[in-house]
Amino acid sequence: MYDIKALYEASSVEEAVALLTAHPQAIIIAGGSDVLVKMREGALAGAELVSIYMIDALRGVSMDEDGTIRIGSLTSFSHLEKDPIINACIPVLGEAAGTVGSPQIRAIGTIGGNSCNGVTSADTASTLQALDAVVELTGPEGVRTVSIRDFYIKAKVVDIRPGELQTAILIPEDSYKNCFGHYIKYAMRNALDIATTGCSVNVRLSGDKKTFDRVRAGFGVTAPVPMRAAKAEAFINGKAVTAANIRAFAREILSDITPRDSWRASKEFREHAACVMAERALKKSVLMAGGTIDEETV
Repeated sequence: MYDIKALYEASSVEEAVALLTAHPQAIIIAGGSDVLVKMREGALAGAELVSIYMIDALRGVSMDEDGTIRIGSLTSFSHLEKDPIINACIPVLGEAAGTVGSPQIRAIGTIGGNSCNGVTSADTASTLQALDAVVELTGPEGVRTVSIRDFYIKAKVVDIRPGELQTAILIPEDSYKNCFGHYIKYAMRNALDIATTGCSVNVRLSGDKKTFDRVRAGFGVTAPVPMRAAKAEAFINGKAVTAANIRAFAREILSDITPRDSWRASKEFREHAACVMAERALKKSVLMAGGTIDEETV
């Protein structure tokens, strides 16, 4: 069923780096929810695999002294849904993780795998964009970090150098403190389906709750890679919390996104969906942040 040339099992990050360096064509496998499907389809016939599944140091969520939330790359989606730090500080990420596949997939699939496969439909990717996440990578030359916005190079290609593996995803304190977010996934089914379009909004309001201090909007399946709506963000930041501004923000999304036609949805449908989702997600985030929206102007 699976045409595997060799399987190497690493018990530490250092051993994984050594194996990847010794076998430069090898593919990293963790939960296997992506890799094994590709192998079964024949796309990776004769591949060498380096398993990192036994590296327990890469599992779990913790908080550094400076408030940075560290998420080990082997942390499963089901763990993210239930983790107390995630639920207390960035519940929107647990919300996004809860939309992945099925309970079985969420139990085995990892946030590292979800980001490293490079696909634009990854359910946690748009939320990580909105949270200004930082990717930690460990390789032969040591540890380096890269912004999640720069991590995605092009469709299914990410910034991982030879011998490297992703070891953590970092959320700086400034990206979540006093911030509230909401993720919306549109798909043909409520489970066991990839996103037709995904939108994640992260909001911080002014002290009096009347002004958008900072808004971030991440999207999936609206470009070749997960992306941030930078122009729409620049438009709304600093403006009053009004329904008219929220609607205008949603329209401005069209200046950022570049969706395509596919058998799942047309370009025009994805554009419409992205605008509707952005408006709904921003409204929801405002209410979560304790703000109010004048319904008479909606």
